[in-house]
Amino acid sequence: MLTNSPYILYSDGEGNIFEDTSLYVTGRSGWDAIPVPADEWIELPNGGNLYELPGRKGIGIDVKTGEMRICEKGWAVAAFIPPAYTGLYMAAYETEKNAPTLPLFCYTAAGWSNEKIYVTAVRIENDIRQEAEGYDEQMINTGTKKLLEAYPHNRLVKHLMENCCMTYTCPAARNLAIGRWECPVPVSPACNANCIGCISFQPETETIFSTQDRLTFKPTAEEIVEFTVPHLETAPFPIISFGQGCEGEPLLMWETIRESIIEIRKHTQKGSININSNGSMPKAVKALCEVGLNSIRVSTNSARKNIYTSYYLPNNYEFEDILESLKIMRSFGGWTSINYFVFPGMTDSVEEYEALRKLIKETDLCMIQWRNFNIDPDWYLGKIGVTDTGECMGIKQMMELIKEEFPKLKFGYFNPSIERIKGNFEKDFAH
Repeated sequence: MLTNSPYILYSDGEGNIFEDTSLYVTGRSGWDAIPVPADEWIELPNGGNLYELPGRKGIGIDVKTGEMRICEKGWAVAAFIPPAYTGLYMAAYETEKNAPTLPLFCYTAAGWSNEKIYVTAVRIENDIRQEAEGYDEQMINTGTKKLLEAYPHNRLVKHLMENCCMTYTCPAARNLAIGRWECPVPVSPACNANCIGCISFQPETETIFSTQDRLTFKPTAEEIVEFTVPHLETAPFPIISFGQGCEGEPLLMWETIRESIIEIRKHTQKGSININSNGSMPKAVKALCEVGLNSIRVSTNSARKNIYTSYYLPNNYEFEDILESLKIMRSFGGWTSINYFVFPGMTDSVEEYEALRKLIKETDLCMIQWRNFNIDPDWYLGKIGVTDTGECMGIKQMMELIKEEFPKLKFGYFNPSIERIKGNFEKDFAH
């Protein structure tokens, strides 16, 4: 374990990163740069990367004086941490006037110590389903080719293999190509929310770009059933998941999903059928539960209505609807998760903590997926109009308090398979 903070990193703007041994690195919580406890640093996991942050100067603690000051040597540096890890602090920096808005990635604090890169993060999930070393490029290429040949007229398979798998290297689509675990099923080109940080659609007037192209067609139930039944029949610990990053809101296509589930269950009882959703249509969730939907994961940036609404900008639904959808799934004995966007300094505020406790109790929640929020921190806080994030306790401390109060509540990063839900949840099924 580290005895003190790592040194700050900076980039020369040419793709080279250096350490400045006159400064210890700090972390960011809300708007503030703060010292990070030594026990909250871990080595950068495999699959992680470093970014330079143009137009931004890192903030460090002077090794000799203990005072905070700007690192003047180039641009600030942040880390992308891979799935299964949750960041505890963001990179701390001062933004210059005219600095470009950062793309939609996570910006975790990173430093340098003993010839190694360290990040402020915790491993929240044992499942290895998206580990970088678990992907064999040759197997992915072969699997992609086989799927495209097996379903030559299936637009959804074509979209998943050519766009998601081969162009964007989507981990879920790559797993489908290899025939394992969770199979993505995008279904809706439209959405009923206008999320500020949407990864598949951004207005042309905006200063950021979507990281991937959205689905452009409405798949038929036949197209869905054609490739999902074989996956459920043959994949280890199989799940099919409606609702992906490359689409809008799947509940807008609930009739097609309902028809698909009925047809799928005529052919196989294996595996789990999940929906990743904004939870905006409780009646649609009920209709899907009635035909065999096993689990729902509802995305939210906050358990507080005002913070949720200012980010999601919902059309024709309210925050209360997402709570109702979670309750309905539980009433059918199904599994519920929230896809909880972690923003250090907002997520761990006392106010948010109290709201989260209320949500867990009110909905009988099964799981929190502690997800890294992929967004420019300054831009996000500016867009939702937050100038003061209030008193904060630290992400790690908040996790510990929630775990203590709700011992049955599961923590993780991925949708669990039916085997995990019904068996030993803590077992690492993807090994």
